[in-house]
Amino acid sequence: MTISHTLSAEGAARRADAALVQGIAHEDYAASERTLAKAFRRILPFIFICYVISYLDRTNVGFAALTMNKDLGLTAEQFGFGAGLFFVGYFLFEIPSNLIMQKVGARVWIARIMITWGLFSMATAFVVGPKSFAAARFLLGLAEAGFTPGIYLYFTHWFPGKWRAKVTAAFLVGIPVANMIGSPVSGALLELGGLHGLRSWQWLLLIEGVPAVVLGIACLFVLADRPEKAKWLSDAEKSSLAKRLALEQGDIGARHGSTLRDAMTNWRVFVLAFVNFCGIVGSLGVGLWMPQIIKQFGVEHAVVGWLTAIPYAIGAVGMVWWARVANRAENRIPYVAGALVVAAVALCTSTFVDTPVLKLIALCFTVSGILAFQATYWAIPSGFLTGRAAAGGLALIVSVGNLGGFVGPSMIGALKQVSGGFTVPLLAISGVLLLGALTIAWLGDPGADAGEAPLANKV
Repeated sequence: MTISHTLSAEGAARRADAALVQGIAHEDYAASERTLAKAFRRILPFIFICYVISYLDRTNVGFAALTMNKDLGLTAEQFGFGAGLFFVGYFLFEIPSNLIMQKVGARVWIARIMITWGLFSMATAFVVGPKSFAAARFLLGLAEAGFTPGIYLYFTHWFPGKWRAKVTAAFLVGIPVANMIGSPVSGALLELGGLHGLRSWQWLLLIEGVPAVVLGIACLFVLADRPEKAKWLSDAEKSSLAKRLALEQGDIGARHGSTLRDAMTNWRVFVLAFVNFCGIVGSLGVGLWMPQIIKQFGVEHAVVGWLTAIPYAIGAVGMVWWARVANRAENRIPYVAGALVVAAVALCTSTFVDTPVLKLIALCFTVSGILAFQATYWAIPSGFLTGRAAAGGLALIVSVGNLGGFVGPSMIGALKQVSGGFTVPLLAISGVLLLGALTIAWLGDPGADAGEAPLANKV
């Protein structure tokens, strides 16, 4: 709960003033704040663990590749293409998945997502070559599609305003935590050798897929779709929170629309989707290839795991600090763009240093910048999307962005195959990150109307 306490203390007076402007009495606002704190303690720990497992299952193939590629005869290009196909499947089913969740509820749909992705992740252990590997990754993407935008949509059903920014930042800490925990574990599993006729990379995929299935079943008992369905809230708590959420969402809907068509015809949604695409090109491109980059230091698999965890441990601290500073600022956009610039410059720098320590330091700044971007970016689209516009718009932003998860690894694999090293592909990735920074700086705050404070700063 340290993250919550750190982020929730700031700007309390500004939130109270904003609430009064929206017509909420002091006592109702105070009651809703107490309810939100209770909801944070109840919901966030479980959702956080689910996200850690989600991110681990989509990236652990990067560690498996250290021995899997040789066993299956995969070239760098084939691995990059196959690993990236996960995000093509994700892209195709992202919007339908989120719309289904809007209809059937988060409890059932998130449970379905987690159980199926866990099973497909485990099934990847039995691929036998490039084609079956590519097919398994594609099917895993189909299974997991909708999880991340579904969680963002779920947050709009529970958390208004500034709380949503804090909740999102806390949720996204799951990315570095997944790597901090998963990297050493994955490295250690690769040292097991063959057991019971299975190779070490197969055990890695099997073991790390089980938690998703278990947590998926737990979703049915832990999550409540909306505050009014939460048995652990009193009637008074449900009423105070429902009133505040209704006022905020009504205001957003009146100014920006709340239908699916409103989202699909809003050009700002597509620009934000492109910015997210640029960020994920860097995030997944670097993330999936990080173990192989560090393996070039000449260390054992277990050491690769620990060294891979270092950038994410530092990045976790950096993203929380960056989100806190951004929440205090009058304009969030410079922090979103600035984070991408830091990542781009650091990644570029990593290609010009040969010393392992200096290269690792550069990678630490790269990961920190990418994570800081993710921690500050998601408050922007949720500031002008609500209702079915939020369901469709957030899914569109995530799905288009996740195509970067295909482009990033594939680009690195193809360029590495041609150039024979990581210098050219990493320079290309840094260029994409810089393009994303320039685009979000050009867009500015899409939630701000003329004559009023930027909405992204209210959330």
